[in-house]
Amino acid sequence: MVIVLHFIGNIIWLVFGGIIGALLWTVAGLLVCLTIIGIPFGLQCFKIAGFVLWPFGRDVEIGSFGVGRLIGNILWILLLGWELCIAHLTIGFFLGLTIIGIPFAIQHFKLAMLAILPFGAKVLNRPGILKGPASR
Repeated sequence: MVIVLHFIGNIIWLVFGGIIGALLWTVAGLLVCLTIIGIPFGLQCFKIAGFVLWPFGRDVEIGSFGVGRLIGNILWILLLGWELCIAHLTIGFFLGLTIIGIPFAIQHFKLAMLAILPFGAKVLNRPGILKGPASR
């Protein structure tokens, strides 16, 4: 039952902006990959584009990162991350004001977390995760 809800949520997400968001992240990744220095940042854009395309039933886990990923995250935050994080937090806040928008707000909060620290983050498939009586 939960997998069906995730599927329905993803279809609604795709229709109301998921495809456009994924295309924009993909184009940004391609543009950043034009320089050799930008390739790691482009790969993170592609990771985020995949998550934007199909976010329900998936989760973001911020992992441990070493010096290289720390430097990458600092550069990302200074150049791209903070604007994207604020945008996703703002959209999530306004979607959260309505009952229908709460699941979509949660997805934007996940995207905000991924937008601020993409290096070392993992996008995990979590099918069937639903806390409460419906999961029994």
